[in-house]
Amino acid sequence: MGSLSSPSVLSLPSKPTTQIDPNHLLNLFKSQQKYLNHFFQNLDLTQTLTFTQTLLKTQGTIFFTGVGKSGFVAQKISQTLISLGIKSGFLSPVDALHGDIGILSNQDILVLFSKSGNTEELLRLVPCAKGKGVFLISVTSKLPNSLTGLCDMNVHLPLERELCPFDLAPVTSTAIQMVFGDTVAIALMDARNLTKNEYAANHPAGRIGKSLIFKVKDVMKKQEELPVCREGDLIMDQLVELTSKGCGCLLVIDGEFHLIGTFTDGDLRRTLKASGEDIFKLTVGEMCNRNPRTISPNAMAVEAMQKMEAPPSPVQFLPVINHENILIGIVTLHGLVSAGL
Repeated sequence: MGSLSSPSVLSLPSKPTTQIDPNHLLNLFKSQQKYLNHFFQNLDLTQTLTFTQTLLKTQGTIFFTGVGKSGFVAQKISQTLISLGIKSGFLSPVDALHGDIGILSNQDILVLFSKSGNTEELLRLVPCAKGKGVFLISVTSKLPNSLTGLCDMNVHLPLERELCPFDLAPVTSTAIQMVFGDTVAIALMDARNLTKNEYAANHPAGRIGKSLIFKVKDVMKKQEELPVCREGDLIMDQLVELTSKGCGCLLVIDGEFHLIGTFTDGDLRRTLKASGEDIFKLTVGEMCNRNPRTISPNAMAVEAMQKMEAPPSPVQFLPVINHENILIGIVTLHGLVSAGL
């Protein structure tokens, strides 16, 4: 009875090895730069200014639409505007014809992104959007095209050619669409005098937002979490307090909770090295730092991080005190990092 050959000895067709030619890659980047420069050098700034001013003055919502890669660009630009506090949205041309067009009103603007200006789905959408009284703006790269004759305003994005060797894959055209849309978005941001705090309010979960919104009192440890002791306490009697609260220090206070100083695990090592067995007789007050860096609970959390990192040497924590030098909390570097700062 015959047996099957082991797969390991079967003769399989070998795939030709492929490599990226570094010179060819460099030339591709240079070509893309050339095509982008063509866009910048030939963009009609008067047309662009009119477009930007129209978006700025709208009383309604700025909707964007597009198909395929242009659709992805339209969605991204819409999200950029939303993040800047500008009412915007993406409208799928297909879904619009199946009910979503109901979101449009005569106060709105609809910006149609299309490289060719002849996209069938957009051409079907135009008369329906016009019926809602929407102001239509086409953003295209090929002239002439059908959309320009149907819209209220037209913007031409100069395109020399696609980087694709067949001049087909939309890579350069989408790049200039993105550059155009996001640059206009920043122009709108400037014109609306958006402040840093207003921008942060739209990004509360991001590092930027947290750095501008979170205060020390929002991220500090307080009350029972504080590793406190009195200056007359023996160092060796406070080792559990020093290590159990996860702060790497003791906060030395008086009977009214005024901050006297700090004693760190680094101070413990230095004291043990210098005093040996005499450490059993030393009090925290004898060895503590009586001039520690501190911070107010109403200071920004990012300010606390900057203060920790300031010369002459960085620290891992800051006691939080009020205007009467009463200890109310502690903020740690680990806590700030955990909060996303």
